[in-house]
Amino acid sequence: MNPKAKARVLLVEDDAAVAELVRFHVERAGFEVAHAPSAEAAWELLAAPASVDVVVLDRMLPGASGLDTLRRLRTRAQTRDLPVLLLTARATEADRVEGLESGADDYLVKPFGAGELVARIRALLRRVDAGVGAGAGVVAFGPLRVDRARARVRLDGRELDLTRREFDLLAFLAANPGRVFSRAELLDRVWGPDFLGTERTVDQHVAQLRAHLGEGWIETLRGRGYRLPDPPPETT
Repeated sequence: MNPKAKARVLLVEDDAAVAELVRFHVERAGFEVAHAPSAEAAWELLAAPASVDVVVLDRMLPGASGLDTLRRLRTRAQTRDLPVLLLTARATEADRVEGLESGADDYLVKPFGAGELVARIRALLRRVDAGVGAGAGVVAFGPLRVDRARARVRLDGRELDLTRREFDLLAFLAANPGRVFSRAELLDRVWGPDFLGTERTVDQHVAQLRAHLGEGWIETLRGRGYRLPDPPPETT
């Protein structure tokens, strides 16, 4: 994203009053806002994904739900890396976990303050900007190859289909094999100090990475955190 240009926020919200309030505060904070009252309208605006920098997505939408829309975002090459802030009236841990597992980068429960909403949007954009051009090169760890410049991962020659945040977490761990990182450290180093979520976010992304990598690749050290074992596990 050009730092001199206004970041563009796509707001997907069917409640007109909520949408107008969000638009007012987000535009006053210096962003451009495009509003879609449904998932179908959002996809029309996402036809040119380069024009959208972050998506603020309501979980409850008419037609396709917010979670359905989020999952579709994560399966399409053009939109899989867009940062998404999920808005919801559901505040239970199970609901938060479901949102994060579906691909949300952050989660905000209604009712919320305008200041917190804007802060979370800015935090998402800062993390995207911090990742541009950083850590170029290939990290090789046994049969694992993490190509930072191309944001691609191969294991035994097989390319893994990872989300942006899964990639960031794996790239960080692979660059530090054998070293144990607490959940708090991983949140700070991978998600950034401005991230407002919980340590449960790390657990969910580790679980998703284990599903991609298979057994033995990410170890849990009870009471301490996570690490990639050094030497790496044997693969068949």
